[in-house]
Amino acid sequence: MDWFDETLHDGIRQSLAVDRMLHREHTGLHELAIFENRTFGRVLALDGAIQTTEADEYVYHEMLAHPAILARKAALCSGSGGSGPEDRLDILIVGGGDGGCLREALRHPEVRATQVEIDRRVVDLAKAWLPALSAGAFDDPRAELVIADGARFVAETGRRFDVAIVDSTDPVGPGAALFTEDFYRNCKRCLKEGGALVTQNGVPSLQGDELATSHAAFRALFADPAFYVAPVPTYNGGFMAFGWATDDAGLRRWSAATIRDRIDAIGLETRYFNADIFAAAFALPNDIRSLLRA
Repeated sequence: MDWFDETLHDGIRQSLAVDRMLHREHTGLHELAIFENRTFGRVLALDGAIQTTEADEYVYHEMLAHPAILARKAALCSGSGGSGPEDRLDILIVGGGDGGCLREALRHPEVRATQVEIDRRVVDLAKAWLPALSAGAFDDPRAELVIADGARFVAETGRRFDVAIVDSTDPVGPGAALFTEDFYRNCKRCLKEGGALVTQNGVPSLQGDELATSHAAFRALFADPAFYVAPVPTYNGGFMAFGWATDDAGLRRWSAATIRDRIDAIGLETRYFNADIFAAAFALPNDIRSLLRA
């Protein structure tokens, strides 16, 4: 039996059985592998690190997309969220070539999404071998796919967005530029007034420096820097952290009842996320809080 060994974290090896290797290539930017595993289904790996699996991707993608989109909609409905009309939310996704985040964002009928992905092959191969992840999202007329460097895009675009979501790889190789203060500053530049930035921020128990560095940058740039968490079984080490940065401190303080109203208004059905999770996810255990005081 073949095994896929992930050695992303120093001193730790996670192995998944490769029941069938579906595709493997160097895309020019990434060493990509897609294989089947009896527990997690189809698995996408880039540069030796597991990115997503069919079995648990819904936790990650629901938590990446829905909290900020629903909070922004609640703010616009209340009249406190800037100038954007409720019948259109402009969402930017940086990375996320598998299409899972785009799929979840487009479940909100008001959303118009722009996805900026540096590697076209990741998109094409995910559509071919993991079609359930995007579920047709790339063909939705409300979606625009831009093949470009995300760091350059946010530095140069003249467009403005209600929510910017950074669905990045870990801060190595092409993904390293998406964890810098300059990048976060440029993300803020392309947000509408009261908009929010959400980031993939790793596993705090194993990537604490990454969390602390992002928090220092958020704190320097935004009025309300925060993090929230969710357990994603594929990501070894416990809670997965998501960065949250905005100048509207009210966005993450909406009640569960308000978020539930927004969910019910569009009939959103999810497998992991719900209104109570929105209210609870920002409550961090002390060991993670300590990283934010470093």
